[in-house]
Amino acid sequence: MFYLFFSIFMYFSGLISFTMKRKHLLLMLLSLEFIILSLFFNLFIYLSLYCFEYFFSMVFLTMSVCEGALGLGILVSLVRTHGNDYFSTFNILW
Repeated sequence: MFYLFFSIFMYFSGLISFTMKRKHLLLMLLSLEFIILSLFFNLFIYLSLYCFEYFFSMVFLTMSVCEGALGLGILVSLVRTHGNDYFSTFNILW
C-alpha cells in the first residue's frame, strides 16, 4: 500500500508543480512528464497487484515517450522562432 500512496503523492505533486510553475514552457513540460511517470507507476502497481500482464504498460510507456518527443520538438521550434521559452510570450499564438 505504500507504493500506492507514493504514486498518488507523485501525481498530486506533479499537478501542483504544473499549476505553480507556469512561467517557462520547459518547466511545464517537465511537470507533465512527471505526471505521466506517476501514472505509469500507478498502472504498474495495479497490474502487478492483480497479476495481469505488463503489455499494456509498455504501450502506455511508448505513447508517453512519443508525447515527450513531440513536446520537445514544439519547444525547440518555439524557442527558435521567439528566442525564449517564457509562456507569456506565446499568447500571440492563441
